[in-house]
Amino acid sequence: MSKELYDVAIIGGGHNGLVAATYLAQAGKSVIVVEANAEIGGATASVRAFPEYDARLSRYSYLVSLLPDQIVSDLGLNFECISRNVSSYTPYSKDGADKGLYVARQWDQATVDSFNEIDPTGNDWKAWQSFYNELLEFAEKIAPSMLQPLKSRSELKAMVDMPTVWNYLMERPIGEVIQERFTNDIIRGVILTDALVGTLASAFDMQANICFLYHLIGNGTGEWKVPKGGMGALVKELERVARAAGVTICVNSRVTEVHSNDNEIALDIADGSKVRAQYLLSNAAPQTLAKLRGTQAPQSLEGAQMKINILLKALPQLKSGIDPRLAFAGTFHAQESFSNFEDTLEMVKRGELPEKLPVEMYCHTLSDPTILSQELQGQGYQTLTIFGFHTPAKLFDSDNEAMKSAALKAAMASLNQYLVEPIENVIVAIEVKSPLDIEGEIGLPRGNIFHKDLSFPFREDHQLPGWGVETDDPRIFICGAGAIRGGGVSGIPGHNAAMAVLDACK
Repeated sequence: MSKELYDVAIIGGGHNGLVAATYLAQAGKSVIVVEANAEIGGATASVRAFPEYDARLSRYSYLVSLLPDQIVSDLGLNFECISRNVSSYTPYSKDGADKGLYVARQWDQATVDSFNEIDPTGNDWKAWQSFYNELLEFAEKIAPSMLQPLKSRSELKAMVDMPTVWNYLMERPIGEVIQERFTNDIIRGVILTDALVGTLASAFDMQANICFLYHLIGNGTGEWKVPKGGMGALVKELERVARAAGVTICVNSRVTEVHSNDNEIALDIADGSKVRAQYLLSNAAPQTLAKLRGTQAPQSLEGAQMKINILLKALPQLKSGIDPRLAFAGTFHAQESFSNFEDTLEMVKRGELPEKLPVEMYCHTLSDPTILSQELQGQGYQTLTIFGFHTPAKLFDSDNEAMKSAALKAAMASLNQYLVEPIENVIVAIEVKSPLDIEGEIGLPRGNIFHKDLSFPFREDHQLPGWGVETDDPRIFICGAGAIRGGGVSGIPGHNAAMAVLDACK
């Protein structure tokens, strides 16, 4: 590596690191990105998971909501996300008959009819519309602040000016609110899923509120879209604009130690080389940065999700009779009632795994078949992404492979109870990633997909102003998911870290 002094060095070539690098380079700064792995992208990479099949899957991150249109525009990214016509489908049994709760992205009569079938009073669909209309208005107001200096709690509350919604999102457990406003256990559970993705928490823990908030405010709409071409398409574009702006990107460059003084930052690389810079941005988890600096690592919940990627030769048929092209086009929920989430949480805290695991899934190829070769498309192949809830890393510590096998069996049981024939009959290839696998392959501590516990998108009134990316060292900033307003595929902490450096240079 060059011996020159860079303006900024960035640890980690994930999407946030690339966003930060490009903003800084476009502002005239010399920037180097050092990535430990052989390829950039981290959790946003697309891979040929099954070498014998020409299918490039979004192995870890798979949907986009939080990435602001402003970042796409600012950086000149040629990147498109596809809206899904179906929001969700949740199969259930009632009076011995197989049915399902269908929710279209644009509210329609089929959605009303589906709600009325599960709740003949009509109260829950009316509550649903009222609730999500409130959240939409809230999202529209709060979303612009995500790319601004961090507001205090009081400032943000006054800016949003929706005290009732603020109270149930920021002050009271979201589980209480869901129980008060909705009566059906399945409907309650569909809502609760957004509060528990990747988070080992009860519906009555405030950590669930934070997760819920981040899943509902993306781009002011909260809509989760399919990345056209897979997540790798985003990485490809970010690499293109970064290199065009003059960013130096070095792969196979694992940082082993970070040194800092009043004048510069020095990075020791595993191959014996060094990188020097005036400022450092870390796209690694805060726990990893602390280890590199020799400081105390922050405490955080461990990862609590299992990721299953599947290649199918055909979509499975459902007992309810719904067209699977509708059922799997949005988010498909199984075993995700409100009470089942709480029961499963108590089980896993005791070190037990339920026979049927709460899971949600979707089919990327129904919205975007381009991740498959023309040959596989012609043969009717599809992909299926399954996300298993409440599968904490500690369950896998004693025997990772054996527990993955058991958890996979529990996930398949959740799905198969609603299918005409077992899904195994149409599976061509499958891979299972536990939290321990995620940690080992992309460096997320204990498999936590948010790097650490998510934080509310404000600072407390007594805390100093900033961008939410600062550390105890004025030359070191966090540009990854571990920043305040980090988490998900957003680019937000990357943008904010770049702005913090530019402010520091003034």
